Amino acid sequence: QVQLVESGGGLVQAGGSLRLSCTASRSIFSINAMGWYRQAPGKQRELVATITSGGRTNYLDSVKGRFTISGDNAKNTVYLQMNSLKPEDTAVYYCNAIVGLRAFWGQGTQVTVSS
Repeated sequence: QVQLVESGGGLVQAGGSLRLSCTASRSIFSINAMGWYRQAPGKQRELVATITSGGRTNYLDSVKGRFTISGDNAKNTVYLQMNSLKPEDTAVYYCNAIVGLRAFWGQGTQVTVSS
């Protein structure tokens, strides 16, 4: 079992930055992969970025070069640094953890980018 607690969402103007945090209830060394998904109103949830326990990362094409996912093992925390934000980045962002065949989700944090 893994509990995930997200923080860092908010309202920002286009071109601004936010950093999301996701703290896990166990060592992220023991988690196969962690990631961030987002869901905008009326749209399906989509994968934004992932990081494996080995440090490999993967990004949605539309956020490459603007978003960076990273992990701090000492704090059991994964971050999503979001720069050059656009109105189309507005969504609820969810933290995800994969342990074996099970997926765990955080409660979500709202990110709103105004034009």
